[in-house]
Amino acid sequence: MSSSSAPSAPRAPRLVLPPGYGARRGLNWGVVGLLYTSFYMCRYNISIANKAMSDEFGFTKENMGDILAAFFYAYAFGQVVNGLITDRLGGRKALLIGAAGTVICNLAFGAASFWGLLWLFVVLRGIDGYAQSFGAPGFIKINASWFSQRERGTFAGVFGFMINLGRVAINQLGPALLAGFVFLGLWQIPPQHWRMLFFVPAGIASLVAVSVALWAKDTPEEAGFHNVYKGEADHDDKVKADMREVFMTIVTNKYVWIMASAYACTGAVRQTVDQWFPRYMQDVHQINLDSPLFLVVGFMIPFVASAGSFISGMISDHLFDGRRAPVAAGIYCLEIVTILIASQAAGAVPIAIAFITVAFTANSTHSLLGPAAAMDIGGRKAAAFASGCINSFQYIGAGLAMQLLGRLLDRTGYTYFFYFMIPWAIVGAVLMFSMAKQRNLRQGRGQH
Repeated sequence: MSSSSAPSAPRAPRLVLPPGYGARRGLNWGVVGLLYTSFYMCRYNISIANKAMSDEFGFTKENMGDILAAFFYAYAFGQVVNGLITDRLGGRKALLIGAAGTVICNLAFGAASFWGLLWLFVVLRGIDGYAQSFGAPGFIKINASWFSQRERGTFAGVFGFMINLGRVAINQLGPALLAGFVFLGLWQIPPQHWRMLFFVPAGIASLVAVSVALWAKDTPEEAGFHNVYKGEADHDDKVKADMREVFMTIVTNKYVWIMASAYACTGAVRQTVDQWFPRYMQDVHQINLDSPLFLVVGFMIPFVASAGSFISGMISDHLFDGRRAPVAAGIYCLEIVTILIASQAAGAVPIAIAFITVAFTANSTHSLLGPAAAMDIGGRKAAAFASGCINSFQYIGAGLAMQLLGRLLDRTGYTYFFYFMIPWAIVGAVLMFSMAKQRNLRQGRGQH
């Protein structure tokens, strides 16, 4: 029966969770989420260090774009490879491998400031990108087991919140480290060199990794809860799968590649805002990183990103019965309008508002197409590899955007900064409209 003529599937009864399950899932989710939050502190620190590095070593914006791109390209490669490995190893081991890698790389990146060699920064950031690419597949792999399909859009929103908590932390901690601050009202911390933006997050990630090693479990079964989601097809799968089976299941699903291509567009817009807004505020409006305006923007961008992630997930779960594409299509259209308005902004405060509004739209599609759609397509057996394939394209798009934008900025200044994002949003909208009517994305089927 065609998708246009088939009746809608009846809604499933409300989930009833066993006693103690919610609290145990909360603990699991909390420590895993905090570790992924610390990954983001180890990732977005470079956006705060961007101008300081350029000033110290004479790096151009093209050079900085290449350092950023190295991370994203390596992350994209690692998402595919490590997604497949994670489906075999389990999410907890994958997260701990990623944590060890990013801690070592951030310490080494900070130490590399004593030499100031561009190629060394590029190599270290690339290795860090590969290490951090264990994070999202591991996080999603674990939570595909701990959440019902009807909870995953909402989970994607909270996933976005955990990500953005790390961005809030580094956007507040980073400027404080550079400017100096009073710790707990007792100890005066003097202004630090930018290398501390890499040393301190590495220390935080190390501490949180210990809590994951102690308390996180890959599945409810490992924590003593069995048949929590009995009857859901993808919860009947064993959690550790045959790698060849997982590979063929995902790569032959056409919806993976449509989602992935749209995600590349999301990555380009999202990283243009996230990686360059501090430098834009410094270069164009001479706003210091410790100024009240920057601190507000540094908080509001992750805050509205979290709100967008949560709202889009709730809408897809409750108004579109778990369908992600139509919601994403609408958000891309909103993004186009938002960027066009932002491109006309002038003055520090209007530009700050422009960054905040564009971040809202870009991050709404980020969590919706990444974790939620990946879990829908892959189930708990192949969620990590589905996530890896889709997420890799986000970072291919981001890497390409960073290299193109760096060169554009060196040649034309910031005149076309916002216009640069518009084509990406248009392509994302077209791709999502092409599959907006599909309900069942598993195995590439379009029937109800």
